[in-house]
Amino acid sequence: MKPWIRSLTILRQNKVLSLLGLAIRGHNLVSGEFQTETAVKSGHAMLVIVAEDASANTKKLFTDKSSYYGVPVYYYGTKESLGGAIGKGMRSSLAVCDAGLAQAVVKALESEGACQVKGGSEHGKNEGT
Repeated sequence: MKPWIRSLTILRQNKVLSLLGLAIRGHNLVSGEFQTETAVKSGHAMLVIVAEDASANTKKLFTDKSSYYGVPVYYYGTKESLGGAIGKGMRSSLAVCDAGLAQAVVKALESEGACQVKGGSEHGKNEGT
């Protein structure tokens, strides 16, 4: 079996990765640490997905930033699987920038048993200091 056929079969079986592929084709997804962080800070990101095998520093960065800006974060998949789903190299973080698509991805993530990451810093936008 050719390698690209095998990866296509995996994508068909995994709804989350299929939706991420759809999001990148519709220009509703950014990938990579810098672009994901920029999308969160600018308010465009509706959902952040961080690879489970990302470094602890990367996980903490996106947990804290997303907590501060009120964006849900999920740990899902590997760097290789996230990058492969969007047709790029390894990616440790992705941000979905469309509300409807983000909602569909969250539904698929929760149906596969992924849980939203809680925590981060205790400093939110609504804090009056």
